[in-house]
Amino acid sequence: MKRRIIGLDPGLASTGWGIVDYEKSRIKYLAHGCIQTEAALPRAERLFKIYREINNVLDTYNPSEASMETLYFGKNVSSAIAVAEARGVLSLAMAERNLPLTECTPNQIKQAVVGVKKADKEQVQEMAALILGLPVIPKPDHAADALGAAICTAHGLALKRAR
Repeated sequence: MKRRIIGLDPGLASTGWGIVDYEKSRIKYLAHGCIQTEAALPRAERLFKIYREINNVLDTYNPSEASMETLYFGKNVSSAIAVAEARGVLSLAMAERNLPLTECTPNQIKQAVVGVKKADKEQVQEMAALILGLPVIPKPDHAADALGAAICTAHGLALKRAR
């Protein structure tokens, strides 16, 4: 049975997405991209743009499930709140379509893609390209992280459902 997975790396300024198919232990790359919002826009408009554009991606690729990187809570609380709001918008879009949503921690993604939890961003990008047979590293890094989330879920390394 083929699984089409959309991976998501939420952010208010830049939300990465990546689509893979997983069938018979093989991962096939389909597409990736990034939803960019302008800092000058009101936050509500930025969130609505993410919602509209992710729905366009969902309409185009019709995934059967979703995978999203969990919120990494560093020292910058204000950016964490904005990321949490973007996560909420993405979660809403998945729920509207009844897509099962799996959450992946950054360490789970690194483990799935690189094989070690302490991998850096460049290693994740390089290995994602290798795993997916891409001639170049997926850019921007948010899209590469989203592909990493999709790979993680394809391999069943993130089992925690968000709903």
